Amino acid sequence: MKSIRHLFFDLDHTIWDFETNSHIAFQRMFEDLQIEQLVQTSFHHFHPEYLVHNTYYWSLYAQGKINQQDLRWKRMHATLKAFDIDDETNAHRMGQYYLEILPESTQLFPYTKEILAYLQSKQYRLHILSNGFEQVQHKKLHYSGIKDFFDQIITSEACHYAKPDKKIFEYALNKAGASTLDSIMLGDSPEADLQGAHNASIKSIYVNHHGLTTDIPHTLGIKHLKELEQIF
Repeated sequence: MKSIRHLFFDLDHTIWDFETNSHIAFQRMFEDLQIEQLVQTSFHHFHPEYLVHNTYYWSLYAQGKINQQDLRWKRMHATLKAFDIDDETNAHRMGQYYLEILPESTQLFPYTKEILAYLQSKQYRLHILSNGFEQVQHKKLHYSGIKDFFDQIITSEACHYAKPDKKIFEYALNKAGASTLDSIMLGDSPEADLQGAHNASIKSIYVNHHGLTTDIPHTLGIKHLKELEQIF
């Protein structure tokens, strides 16, 4: 790793605890917009249905089959339809409100701030490379108090390509003034982060918080962010 100077971090599920934060925001949206009255079911029945459709529409987005604007509301619309509510107006309202409040939840994975400070002290240049929404990702970083650790914050919305497309990695390298030889991608998603890094011919670290397995090529794997102190 002696040649590495630029570390590109995925945000959601890698350093920002998306599952915890999303659950909090989604429940707040469900209550504030009185969705229970609309669908006649509880949050505990509605939220798991949403997770199924959210995963499906994110996969379509990663494949370039839908754009981000459609992703924002169609996942909500599909969830409502599962409860026999065909209501695009409320789907748009839900999608917008959820994204407005999501960044206000600030749970990070253990040791996130400590490892970012450590890497910064070692003179590494740190960047974010995310498939998330531009404004939302900037707000997440701001509210969670880690935005100043990063030189470049690169999102798929800003560059019009999404991981694992190698073009988003080429865009990121250009923005950061980095090369394939002095850069490494750190992320939780084999399909997006590891495959994308492989497509772009750069090294990768599988940030594997849940101890999963993958056949997708990567340079190293870790189960806790503190392990990065033994690598860099």
